[in-house]
Amino acid sequence: MLLTVNNITKTFSGETVLKNVSLSLAEKDRVGLLGVNGVGKSTLLNIISGDLSFDEGTRSAKNGLAIGYLRQNEALDSDNTLQAEIESALSRVYAVRAELQKVSQSIAQTDAGSDSYTALTTQYEALSNTYAALDGYQADVRINAVLNGLGFGDFDRSSKVRTLSGGEKIRFAMAKVLLQNPELLILDEPTNHLDFEMLTWLEEYLASYKGAVLVVSHDRYFLDRVVRDICELERGELVRYKGGYSAFLRQKEERIRTLEKEYRKQQADLAAMRDYVQKNLAKSSSSNSVGSRVKALEKMELAAKPNPREKQAKFTFSYDFEPHKAVLHLQDVGIHVGSAQSGKQLYKGLSFDVQKGEKIALIGRNGVGKSSLLKAIVKRLGYEGVIQVGQNVRIAYFDQELADLNLNDTVLEAVHRRFPTKTEFEIRSALGRLLIEDESVFKRVCELSGANRAKVAFCILMFERGNFLILDEPTNHLDYTAKEALDSALRAYDGTLLVVSHDRYFLNHVPTKIIELFPDKLCVYEGGYAAYLAAKELKKPESADPPAATQAPSAQSRAREAERKNKAEERKRRAKLSALQKEIEEMHGRLHALKAECEQPKVADNYLRLTELLEQIEELEATVEEKEDLWLTLSD
Repeated sequence: MLLTVNNITKTFSGETVLKNVSLSLAEKDRVGLLGVNGVGKSTLLNIISGDLSFDEGTRSAKNGLAIGYLRQNEALDSDNTLQAEIESALSRVYAVRAELQKVSQSIAQTDAGSDSYTALTTQYEALSNTYAALDGYQADVRINAVLNGLGFGDFDRSSKVRTLSGGEKIRFAMAKVLLQNPELLILDEPTNHLDFEMLTWLEEYLASYKGAVLVVSHDRYFLDRVVRDICELERGELVRYKGGYSAFLRQKEERIRTLEKEYRKQQADLAAMRDYVQKNLAKSSSSNSVGSRVKALEKMELAAKPNPREKQAKFTFSYDFEPHKAVLHLQDVGIHVGSAQSGKQLYKGLSFDVQKGEKIALIGRNGVGKSSLLKAIVKRLGYEGVIQVGQNVRIAYFDQELADLNLNDTVLEAVHRRFPTKTEFEIRSALGRLLIEDESVFKRVCELSGANRAKVAFCILMFERGNFLILDEPTNHLDYTAKEALDSALRAYDGTLLVVSHDRYFLNHVPTKIIELFPDKLCVYEGGYAAYLAAKELKKPESADPPAATQAPSAQSRAREAERKNKAEERKRRAKLSALQKEIEEMHGRLHALKAECEQPKVADNYLRLTELLEQIEELEATVEEKEDLWLTLSD
């Protein structure tokens, strides 16, 4: 075992952040740490790394354990050159390499067979073994792999770190931690500044990493690809699940349902037994039966009442009228940003159409102009060519920079400013569904976390009731629970969607078409992110160039047929959901009647009938659980 923390408790200003938290990390472990914002993930990482003390519990680590810790958005900023920082990350390797070179030179200058020669060759062999243990012979290969993977392959290593951009400084800090090659690698939100290619490289690098990895990330796709266990922090307590993020979602729901079922069953059994004892205590004919039940009650190990489920944000997108079939038409669109002299032409001749009901994601490398295109569509940026919005189209736009929010407004004022006819009750109700409640509505926007600012913008978006949603990086600020809620709401949305996103999990679950932008063309892929990857993989043997845009009529007809089938399947799904809901409600009614019968005096005196009723209740509860599981599966 590399490191273990056991029954850790940590408080800040009288508030318990971590409560009896235990976690063990072994060699080759790949563990993802999840938790909503502010739950204590960074606190736990700092305790694990040894940088923070704790109030109760123990921390034990392997002697000499090397830990590399990349904090969230930790930028490397120094006057050193890139090469100097690389050498500092591999200082032990470079020191042993220098010693090897020095001893090698001494051997060359010493007579073979002498005592000095023998001593030098012995020293060289020991240093060589140390160098091999440090993976020194592969150090240069590793340096090139890491720098290329994180986008520094073409950088001049003699340039200063301080000349890098903000995102580059953060990526270079990650490169330095990876090059240290620690036995335990701790990464806090490592995917924030990586494009698709860098993300894929990092996932593959971590998959073959020799040490243990502990990572905090809200990138659900990344977690599915990298980790083998998920540890979730909730209400200060930690629960470990086997598998990646998708497996965690299923297991967590199963675990909660099991705990709730066991608690309900035990409470029902206890109530029935206590009632029987109370009503039959004075009857001599049933004294043996009463006595056995009293003993059973005394011996019963009571299950703890499960914590109430955490509240979930509820996004709801609806609209008042249907648009015409052609929602958006772009013809030969070009966008130039910056001044005429020093600006940049992003692209020219961009053409595509958006039809009613389509859910399209725009992807492409950073800087290609995805967000600029959205701004041009909503008339916030100049452009060349034609951008035509269809009839009866009402656009609702989400800006990733949240620039429409006045930072000095309170939350209530920010929403009321856009919708002055809405009552305070209506606004507070909508905010409450997004978990902005109580006194939080009186906070100024500048005092909110990034997640809550985004939720204020979403509240405004929901009030706009657009039949065409244009969203720029909608999941950027949200934690994983809010992302799941947003995914579900957008899947259920019947309107049209055009979205820019780097969230691959989102791209795999929400859009039905992906358009990849290039400076000189666009490429259209039917389906989500998995279909996009499959299409790219199939194209690889033929050409290194991006595939041509699929604008042919045959492709369009296939898309229409797929859309028709999807809508038919959606109608069937909703019908099944409605029938299941009615069936579940009827079963709950029968459960209520059976439990009411158990409480009747004549039944309490009839042990056989009481046992029969309890068995029926147990069977019915099991059936209800199966039906509710099916309802959850269909509603996902």
